[in-house]
Amino acid sequence: MANRGRVAFETLGCKLNFSESSALANGLLESGYARVSVEDQPDVVVVNTCSVTDHADAKCRNIVRRAKSANPDSVVVVIGCYAQLKPEEIAGIEGVDLVLGAQEKFNLAAYVEERDALCQQSRTTGKAVVHRGEIREVTAFHPAVSSGDRTRSFLKVQDGCDYFCAFCTIPLARGRSRSADVSTTLAEAQKAVDAGAREIVLTGVNIGDFGKAQDETLLELCMALESEERLAGIERFRISSIEPNLLSEDIIEFVATSRKFQPHFHIPLQSGSDTILSAMRRRYRTALYRERVDRILELMPDAAIGIDVIVGFPGEDEAAFQETVDFLGSLPAAYFHVFTYSERPKTTALRIEDVVPMEIRKQRNKVLRQMGLKCQWAHAARFEGRTRPVLLESEVDDAGRRSGYTPEYVRVAVEDSKDMKPGSIVPVTLEGMKQGVVPGRFRAALT
Repeated sequence: MANRGRVAFETLGCKLNFSESSALANGLLESGYARVSVEDQPDVVVVNTCSVTDHADAKCRNIVRRAKSANPDSVVVVIGCYAQLKPEEIAGIEGVDLVLGAQEKFNLAAYVEERDALCQQSRTTGKAVVHRGEIREVTAFHPAVSSGDRTRSFLKVQDGCDYFCAFCTIPLARGRSRSADVSTTLAEAQKAVDAGAREIVLTGVNIGDFGKAQDETLLELCMALESEERLAGIERFRISSIEPNLLSEDIIEFVATSRKFQPHFHIPLQSGSDTILSAMRRRYRTALYRERVDRILELMPDAAIGIDVIVGFPGEDEAAFQETVDFLGSLPAAYFHVFTYSERPKTTALRIEDVVPMEIRKQRNKVLRQMGLKCQWAHAARFEGRTRPVLLESEVDDAGRRSGYTPEYVRVAVEDSKDMKPGSIVPVTLEGMKQGVVPGRFRAALT
């Protein structure tokens, strides 16, 4: 196979983006490219962007500067949600040669083939070439699975969203909800096995919507993944973020009795105030959320529950914020993901006039992050002195420790030895699970 050059990928945002970057990179590798880092003077740099995290423009510009510093002649391609939402804005960033929209990014290899012409055109006009269709025309589902990164793979099982929450641009960036059928998804999971993965994380924008067009369900997919003989090498599955109204009793009961699905649920809350949830156009209220959490812990007392929450949404006064603080404080969460609300073009939240000052938003973010750290410590402390199976990862840190996760999503570090192999599951005794220890890397000893 001809050597077509070197390509680097820089990915921002969610697990879904990482799975898509991996799939796109594999396509280029099959075409004869070698994958390297941005600092290794690549010929092509692909920036997979996000619209959810703040400062997408600044992050994109920073990566472009790094790429051009390493190799001024590199061709820079920007894809992802930010590229679909604001292609002309990205096209004006100095150093960007090509912008691809939500559908066009899946033809990345074909576009990159023309990189010399693209490079000449962008540098003659001083503006990147843009290929981006209307989001309403994006209807195809493109499966993806990450590989070669660690012992864990992210399997894309769904894309897009039909919910149109007041704060969110994802439906505008990724289109309507869609997925493959169960059999096709099983075939994609096989790629993770072939790549040596031991754990698969099911990911998507709204994975509870899986299979709707095919009259199939997420539960049916989970049951098929666990029973599929070809996936025997996968020891663990996890369900990534799932809406509380789509986290059914049947799914909870299945995970509770499963051999492979781990007791770990990431359930977006966004606000502990029903008034704010209504303004956000969320499809549940706090009573349903608590009901789901209570049922999980009834069947799986040690389960990890992760929570997304947004602070500073328009109309969130002190009373509403306190409702969120109180509600979160009543839940035995394992961790929080705290987001500061920021205005997004074309979202309905812009119509709400009661805007929360940015300084107050930042203060509230800090309050909830501190709460989240305490929750993380408290969750880990439940396992002090207990022996749990840990899936070992590939990397060894500067202190000679290898990290991994328990089924309950407690990240621990074990002193490395020549007998330890990445991807192996070993029993470890957890230690030092107290406040004051940096959460995310608690101590453990091999038993």
